[in-house]
Amino acid sequence: MTSNHPATAPTTTTAIPRVGSSVSHGKTILIGEHAVVYGAPALVLPVTDVRVTATATPLPAGAEHTLRSSVHTGPVSTAPAAVLPTVTAVTATLRHLAGLGIDHAADTAFDVVVDSAVPTARGMGSSAAVAAAVTAAVADALGVDLDAAAHHELIQECERVAHGRPSGLDARGVVADEPVWFETDVVEPVQLTGRFVFVVADTGVPGHTREAVAAVRARHDRAPAMVDSVVERIGGLARQARGTLVDGDAQALGATMDAAHELLSTLDVSSGDLDRLVGAARSADALGAKLTGGGRGGCVLALAADDEHAARITAALRGAGAAGTWTTSIGARAS
Repeated sequence: MTSNHPATAPTTTTAIPRVGSSVSHGKTILIGEHAVVYGAPALVLPVTDVRVTATATPLPAGAEHTLRSSVHTGPVSTAPAAVLPTVTAVTATLRHLAGLGIDHAADTAFDVVVDSAVPTARGMGSSAAVAAAVTAAVADALGVDLDAAAHHELIQECERVAHGRPSGLDARGVVADEPVWFETDVVEPVQLTGRFVFVVADTGVPGHTREAVAAVRARHDRAPAMVDSVVERIGGLARQARGTLVDGDAQALGATMDAAHELLSTLDVSSGDLDRLVGAARSADALGAKLTGGGRGGCVLALAADDEHAARITAALRGAGAAGTWTTSIGARAS
């Protein structure tokens, strides 16, 4: 993770490149998917137990950058298009540091190793998490601790390569330690009272975010009043959810999650796979459960009362066919 404080490195340095490393994590949307496209607020939840680790090892003079990951191992010149955002994380960071006058930024090649537990195409911010870890690892290798603003812009540069016009939700969530409130130009952490335990479950079906966003847009063109009403109600749920996080009211938070899933279903962005897992979580007495992310595949998010309850929800989700599950918590641990 990077610091929230500006780098204190001087304009130029004489530090010898070293092995750099960094860790980021996944994210999920607690409340607000799709509605945020139309100006409604959203709450982004860090999934801190699902991590990406990156290391950057300097190579001898004259060498080419190399990458070792589950998608590609070898020189970056032979890398497929799928890892272009990761290659961009290396080159953009070095260009940024060279612009700051950091010594060796312009003439050092790196062997970058990426170990990611964040599943792809599941709405958990995989590309942003990899970008966050790689950019910070390369900077660390040159003795620089990126400030929050520079780190965000570097992640966004990679996300533009991956997605075209990213909202910034993923870039914020994968480096946060607590929920993030996202509303137009306001991005701020949400202070918590108490501890909240969540289970994320993968349907095993890739999410179809672009397809779902396009379908909601088409529906908005046909019936703007109906979609605007749903968007307004989801925005209201996001505001309620923020209050429940501040108050430490897990029961109330669960109720907003259930209501959000029903509203998203009216926009036709759920699916049989998602509804089956939401039903399984509710059968295990989850405090709330909903699809998370773009929908039409991807993941569901369930709220548990505690760790033991999370284990029971996990078992129910596995029994209902979940391809993978992760338990994560936010907030202070119970004393």
